Amino acid sequence: MKFLSEYRDQKAAEQLSQAIRQQVTRPWTIMEICGGQTHTIVKSGLEDLLPKEIRLVHGPGCPVCVTPIELIDKAVAIAKRPDAIFCSFGDMLRVPGSSKSLFDVKAEGADVRVVYSPLDALKLAKANPDKQVVFFAVGFETTAPANAMAAWQADHEGLENFSLLVSHVLVPPAMEALLSSDSCVVQGFLAAGHVCTVMGFEEYFPIAEKYKVPIVVTGFEPLDLLEGIHMTVNQLEEGRHEVENQYTRAVRREGNRPAQARIAEVFEIAPRQWRGLGEIPASGFQLRGRFQKCDANRRFPFSGEPAHESPECISGLILRGIKKPHECPAFAVKCTPENPLGAPMVSSEGACAAYYHYGGRQNQHVQPELSGPASR
Repeated sequence: MKFLSEYRDQKAAEQLSQAIRQQVTRPWTIMEICGGQTHTIVKSGLEDLLPKEIRLVHGPGCPVCVTPIELIDKAVAIAKRPDAIFCSFGDMLRVPGSSKSLFDVKAEGADVRVVYSPLDALKLAKANPDKQVVFFAVGFETTAPANAMAAWQADHEGLENFSLLVSHVLVPPAMEALLSSDSCVVQGFLAAGHVCTVMGFEEYFPIAEKYKVPIVVTGFEPLDLLEGIHMTVNQLEEGRHEVENQYTRAVRREGNRPAQARIAEVFEIAPRQWRGLGEIPASGFQLRGRFQKCDANRRFPFSGEPAHESPECISGLILRGIKKPHECPAFAVKCTPENPLGAPMVSSEGACAAYYHYGGRQNQHVQPELSGPASR
């Protein structure tokens, strides 16, 4: 398929791999932020093409994975209400809360529906005026415009039975939190191309300068990632720490200004709790002003028991790039997609899910097959 197969060309991948091998002179650790990029790396076997000096680690770029367990518990509590229709993207349903997931309560009879857009949930609210329709607004900046538009439309039409359970997180504050940690292992970043399509990449310049770390905005196909790695290695070897854009076919420095304007109208920046990382200041969106009447957190007060992670799950270490999924003792033993201990095993962008489905090549030395990302 044109504009897709050209970014999966085996010969071009080998040429890029050779260029990286010729450039590198010492070990470097590079983190890709986006879970979709992680899936491409693992599924395509890109690490098999890289020299041993390059170590790729996987960051907190899966919004499902970093949604705090407390919010999963709240979603479950709302979904169990007899007057509620709870709407979500499909990969949230199996994410474990303290005791149950959305899939569990759906099996018990709760009205939990998989939708493909917040506007689908909006239509359900119009069609079911006797029900409270709640959409689980999970995501990075990428999905914020559509969620903002849903809140704006509900306000414009005066819908009183539609609300958003917001769990929006922002990439730049998470990068700063990682870089400022004493346990940070990251020397260069591949920034998420779809986030930058919306937000641009101007906010990465002060991060690169402050922490002396190269940041390369990168796409999602195998050749995108190899080129992004090549650009990052060039900077590291030359002692540079700049922001560069590999994903020029989709990303402009200023991003999508109309989308940013809608986000700013509906949302305001707030602290946000991240599963596995704790609270990060100014790292999320919450509804502002008149749109707060669409806030499910306000509409449905919740006072559940304190939430606890499984003590066997090391997803926090994985999301910080300190460990890889196969280094978890529970991986593929006690933790599987059917019985997950943590969100990274069930999300379509989770690192553990990527290693579970595609990671066997690491021990089998199979020929890499260049294929595309699993990100939405």
